[in-house]
Amino acid sequence: MKKVLYFFCLILEAAACKKVYNVRAIGSNYNYLVVEGLINTGADSTLFKLSRTVNIAAKTTNSPELNAQLIIEDNKSNSYPLYENGSGNYGAASLNLDYTRKYRLRVKTADGKTYLSDFVEARVTPPIDSLGYSIQPNGLQVYLNAYDPTNNTRYYRWDYSETWVFYSKFSSYFKLVDGIPAARQLPQEQVTQCWGADSSTTLLLASTSGLSKDIISQQNIVALPSTSEKLQSRYSILVTQYALTNDAYAYYRDLKKNTEDLGDIFGNLPSSGLTGNIHNINNSTEPVIGYVTAGTRTQKRIYINNRDLPAWRTITFYDTYGCAADTATVKSADAYPFYYGGNPPAYLPTNSPNFAAFDICVDCTLRGTNKQPKFWK
Repeated sequence: MKKVLYFFCLILEAAACKKVYNVRAIGSNYNYLVVEGLINTGADSTLFKLSRTVNIAAKTTNSPELNAQLIIEDNKSNSYPLYENGSGNYGAASLNLDYTRKYRLRVKTADGKTYLSDFVEARVTPPIDSLGYSIQPNGLQVYLNAYDPTNNTRYYRWDYSETWVFYSKFSSYFKLVDGIPAARQLPQEQVTQCWGADSSTTLLLASTSGLSKDIISQQNIVALPSTSEKLQSRYSILVTQYALTNDAYAYYRDLKKNTEDLGDIFGNLPSSGLTGNIHNINNSTEPVIGYVTAGTRTQKRIYINNRDLPAWRTITFYDTYGCAADTATVKSADAYPFYYGGNPPAYLPTNSPNFAAFDICVDCTLRGTNKQPKFWK
């Protein structure tokens, strides 16, 4: 009994020693160059994005690198310029590159610094065999299958983009023109049905180097909870697959450990030795974030309809926002910029009562686009 009491006292003593520790934000502004993209040896465009790292305490999270000059070079002394498209994006249409050659990227920034990547071999990416999903107790899991019969890929990376249909809380048939309600008549004026979009924010990697066959089976891509608004009506996901070299895979694996697999006492320790394959030619000690790869990519898209899913109750943005409709006259419409109703009259008298709600509850374009994507079907 004495041992138990002694142990209990030790616990109380340890608890009493706890103090709140407020972590100070790092004040240094390292402003490292970040290079993202693929030298595409297939029929697709070659696209790169340049940006700068920002301080964790900064008000902005986006710092594009503007007015840079980018050139693709091969090991036969050929060069292919890329063109600036704004917001740190650079690219060119299909360059018809020879996949048997090696390639590198040369970057000259507006401040006169030159960065050069190592030559890398081009990798031919096998097709995605299939995309599917499985129903889980609390949602669904999207997965992927792939296979390289030549056993040459072995190292894989994926990213994805999502699109889904959603609807405003209320259907708006009127808009305000100079303070007076006017009927919405053109298709582009409708603000009830919209499409939302999102993209992957985590690194998706896999290796078959330890397997006898180069087969990816039911690789998890994304999990959607049963309450997700994305499943309210119709959802689509486009998955892009990349073949990596052993070195590129090692870089992305370490990057994943440093950015995603931290956060608890059992997580991986951060590494300060993470380096990519692009360098400042005049200052080898300057860190540059990114790994330039070359090759092809393959894609596959699937659609998932709500009617094919269990009778889940999705929770939309409007459920949590607390949208409500009020009756208001046109003369008091300044607080309610959008009107809605079931069968609006052709003519609305200036003193006619009508239901009204705040714009966020009736205008879906504030959260998406009312223009249907070209690929949508």
